[in-house]
Amino acid sequence: MKVAAAWAIFLLGMAYFILPLVGLVEFSLSMTRGEYSLEAYRVVFADPRFRDTFSYSVLMAVLTIVFGVVLVVPTAFWVRLKLPHWRPVIEFVTLLPLVIPAIVIVFGYIRLYNTSSWLPLTGTTSGTNLLLLFGYATLSLPYMYRAIDTGLRTIDVATLTEAAQSLGAGWVTILARVILPNVLVSVLSGAFVTFAIVMGEFTLAALLDRPAFGPYLQLMGANRAYEPFALATIAFIITWACMGLIQLVTRFTKHDKAPR
Repeated sequence: MKVAAAWAIFLLGMAYFILPLVGLVEFSLSMTRGEYSLEAYRVVFADPRFRDTFSYSVLMAVLTIVFGVVLVVPTAFWVRLKLPHWRPVIEFVTLLPLVIPAIVIVFGYIRLYNTSSWLPLTGTTSGTNLLLLFGYATLSLPYMYRAIDTGLRTIDVATLTEAAQSLGAGWVTILARVILPNVLVSVLSGAFVTFAIVMGEFTLAALLDRPAFGPYLQLMGANRAYEPFALATIAFIITWACMGLIQLVTRFTKHDKAPR
């Protein structure tokens, strides 16, 4: 009886989750009257704005991942090695982006870095891009830090560091050739989540007036019928591809470590 109830709840949950997605995909294929077709996808892919915004968001996602790794790996390593009593403080700071809305962050950027401020980053394209990069890094910080910190917990940081230092390695070498390879799976997990966040983010990009994929998706949704559903399907595929890559990398890593 309990098993049947559990299966019923599971199937109900799956239906609640899957049926809207089926409707989303079905409507995106209905642009040609009376038959299913990929016409909406063809229109989307032929739109130069799609290519421009998609490529821009991919570039910003890659830069955000690199910036996040450079920032978080040394920080998490140093906290675990030398400053364990600061861990609660660092964890609290990294969780703040989850409770501070993105619109508050971006208005703070605009207020502090507008053209009349001491550092007028919004006055240039490169400066605005830099602000957007920092904003994306802030939004992804809880996930990147948690992933890397979890990876560091699985290794003996102190022993590895002492062994590397006994061989004459400096701090940069220790981080790049000892610590990073051992937490690579965790770094990739944080990177894939960061990629999904950047590709779907709207608030920062819209208010900073940058040609990102999120604002383009909203613009299409306000002016077209079928194309927004095609774009939503593409965004969903990107997100789930990132999640699948996380699982794939983790599984292959466990498989490689098993024979040892």
